[in-house]
Amino acid sequence: MRKNTIKTTVLCLLGFLTLVSVMGQQDPNRAFYRYTMNLVNPAYAGAAMGVEGVGVSQGTEVGLNIRSQWVSVEGAPESQSVFFGTPMGKNLGLGISIINDQTFIEKSTSINVDVSYKLQLSAVTELYFGVKAGANSYDANLSGLTTFGIGSDPNLNNIDGSFKPNIGAGALLKGERFFTSLSVPALLSNDRLEEEEGLATYAAGKAHVYLAGGYDFELSKGIMFKPSTMFRYVEATPLSVDITAAFSFNDRVEIGPTYRYEEGIGGLFIFNAANWINMGYAYEAPFDNEIASQSNGTHEVFIKLRM
Repeated sequence: MRKNTIKTTVLCLLGFLTLVSVMGQQDPNRAFYRYTMNLVNPAYAGAAMGVEGVGVSQGTEVGLNIRSQWVSVEGAPESQSVFFGTPMGKNLGLGISIINDQTFIEKSTSINVDVSYKLQLSAVTELYFGVKAGANSYDANLSGLTTFGIGSDPNLNNIDGSFKPNIGAGALLKGERFFTSLSVPALLSNDRLEEEEGLATYAAGKAHVYLAGGYDFELSKGIMFKPSTMFRYVEATPLSVDITAAFSFNDRVEIGPTYRYEEGIGGLFIFNAANWINMGYAYEAPFDNEIASQSNGTHEVFIKLRM
């Protein structure tokens, strides 16, 4: 009985820590950030980026990403994302993305349409600019606050979960072996929860700035070393840094470790089953000992179809 009580207490503490993190306006991380950039950068619409290299020509692609954080912890973060991108003529691209996130008492959904424009800088170098327009829905189960000992502002009862408009922008520079990406997917501030001195109140959502890059090194025939990194900046929160050091073998298999600064370590595996489909799995283990002892890590799956 005592063991179950301790476990319940620890899980509640984990939930509280996650709740505070979410109230800090942090959008979810993704181990497969390099292959799901359509979700955060509208410039990727129509700019196909397959696992076989960064210099892939334009093409239509559909992607799916599902992330389950801290598996076995009830109510832990879950994220499901779908994206689509296709070229529209010589220089234009069109994209659509749907993102659904749920963490303990909070749930959000965003639906966006992206438009990109390509400038051909050289035979192998392209510069893309993109704009994103869509709507975000946000809702919270306020009764769940009592579980974590947090009070609520009476005005929070006005949360209705309706969709509110938003816009974003981004740029992408890619060549035969490299890519650099900069984006702000949501420029407008939508109200969300924030915890302050034990009380949940309204707060304006803060813009997320994403800077990412990578380079593909050919080590030998059929073997590529593909390091990449992503920085995510949000005002008044610690800088988030992801580093991936993947190796590709014969354009069929990609495998490598992943590291998130001060948060966790893991690995990813991608299988290029055919020229038109990639499937991947990633696992992450947190550095926090309490979280690690009560959860089965973070699992993420990824599928991309190219047409």
